[in-house]
Amino acid sequence: MIRHLVFLKYRNSVSRDIKDGILRDLEALKTKVSGFINFGSGSNISPENDVVRGFLDMFWIDFEDISARDAYLSNETHKGIAARINAATDAGIDGVFVCDVAV
Repeated sequence: MIRHLVFLKYRNSVSRDIKDGILRDLEALKTKVSGFINFGSGSNISPENDVVRGFLDMFWIDFEDISARDAYLSNETHKGIAARINAATDAGIDGVFVCDVAV
């Protein structure tokens, strides 16, 4: 299984409604991408502000395998959501950190 972790540093002006809409749309991909097993999201509650560096929101997706993860990455709906994320984060793509791990 592959866990796709995405950490986000949204601009302060981005509303909760916009963030929630992005998360809903990501979770909806579960019905469109074969091998998309699970979706979760949360807020960073670490007191270590110096190392958090503004990455206060995150989500993760569990995929059956690398092929399922790759199908998600190439999905056109995912690409559209990624563009919305980049538009909402501080400094665009620099406000996004991705880490994929085998679990």
